[in-house]
Amino acid sequence: MCGMVSANTVVLPEDSVDLVKWSPDSKDIFKDFPDYNIVSGYVYQYNVDKNIELMRRFYPNMKKVAFISDNTYGGLSMQAFVKKEMKKYPELELMLLDGRNSSFLEVSERIRHLPNDVCVLVGTWRIDCTENYVMGNTTYMLRDANPTLPVFTIASVGLGHWALGGYTPVYHKVGKEIADATYNFLDGETGNETGVVPVPGNYVFDVKRMHQFGLDSINLPKGAELVNKTPGFYEQYKYWVIGVVAAFMFLIACFLIAVYYIVRINHLKDNLEKSGEELLVAKEKAEEANRLKTAFLANMSHEIRTPLNAIVGFSSVLVGDDATSEEKAQYCDIIQKNSDLLLHLINDILDISRMESGRIKFVEEECDVVELCQTALSTAEYARRTQAIYQFQTPVSSLILKTDAQRLKQVLINLLSNAGKFTPSGFIRLAIKVNKEDNCLEFSVTDTGCGIPAGKSERVFERFEKLNEYSQGTGLGLSICKLIVENLGGKIWVDKNYKEGARFVFTHPLNEK
Repeated sequence: MCGMVSANTVVLPEDSVDLVKWSPDSKDIFKDFPDYNIVSGYVYQYNVDKNIELMRRFYPNMKKVAFISDNTYGGLSMQAFVKKEMKKYPELELMLLDGRNSSFLEVSERIRHLPNDVCVLVGTWRIDCTENYVMGNTTYMLRDANPTLPVFTIASVGLGHWALGGYTPVYHKVGKEIADATYNFLDGETGNETGVVPVPGNYVFDVKRMHQFGLDSINLPKGAELVNKTPGFYEQYKYWVIGVVAAFMFLIACFLIAVYYIVRINHLKDNLEKSGEELLVAKEKAEEANRLKTAFLANMSHEIRTPLNAIVGFSSVLVGDDATSEEKAQYCDIIQKNSDLLLHLINDILDISRMESGRIKFVEEECDVVELCQTALSTAEYARRTQAIYQFQTPVSSLILKTDAQRLKQVLINLLSNAGKFTPSGFIRLAIKVNKEDNCLEFSVTDTGCGIPAGKSERVFERFEKLNEYSQGTGLGLSICKLIVENLGGKIWVDKNYKEGARFVFTHPLNEK
């Protein structure tokens, strides 16, 4: 007895076969297994032809189809079936986003760079090559990797938030039907036929996604099911009517109770006024705490994006065949350093309240500050979104300082990232200078961007302060920089004499060895 299975399957190989590289042929249980002991049941039949026809109706200039499948038996059997069916369309190029040999981040990165002539067909997505179960909401992240990419589904995965639609089986509960068929078989009432029933399919479309893609005017197949459809007036507001009546009755009850308590209010007036003042103060504190919490959570994305981009980017480059062994070793080193930085960044965000109270722990160690600057510059340059040229000036080739290397690197990356956001062209220069007179080391980040308006150079170091509300970030990065620099024994400021853009300068005690 079979149920909730596909009519298209594959025959498992010997144990010696590498399943990651295995490319099996698709089999049909109705045609390829006449002697198999299938008695009865319900099977799904996926239809590639109807989905290709649907893609061409929406996108007639489509030249490539990218099929997504995961690292499961179901994903592999569905991939084999799609490869078999796509041979009918030699004019279309099939691209496989295979979870057997690609992680979630790698599939997401490939989706991000798909060209405009590609339509995506989603099969299954539960487990990637890391063999960890992938939660369903990760399809939202795949969608956000390329929001303008047209996506269709053959098995309802991604429907309701990502896929425009597709021709999928009508999934429903078949437990009772299988139980009835089992009893009939045991009672000898089934006869010699197999009794396998194919589950019918139907077109399903996401009205909201079609509206976002401007495809509302396309005629849909007859009988298609629509999801995310705006409900009718009564269906949408019937609970409002019940709520209004209930609220009216509640108000009457409140009025009667208010008449009773109004006498007592005169006796408690003084206490209530005092309580009201306390409540007002508490309310203002709660609102401020909520605002700070919201800005704090939003800032986490800003702080960890740069090292995360470096990790993902160099990981993608590392798997290529063009890099030499020496370059791969360098990439591995950068990935490791950025992984460590990412962990420290998260700890910094969680510890920001302790920074202000002076209870944060700084771990000092000896490090080469020139090498540290070069690593920070490489990280910022790889994750940049600007055409500006990154430069580095140093009077020495090596300088050993006793400092918290991760905190110092965090300050440099924050300043370089901020410069990159406001400098579309020109240069961004990181420079260090030994100041023997003040016994300190000066760091400066100079750019040729839009600069900082006069009189606002001090505000940029305040928490959650943003001079440009439309720019990315939460306004917390420079505040963290200031707290770190001051805890390291230095000072940070904006060079008001520089007029070609912006220049941030900070110092560090010169305890060189």
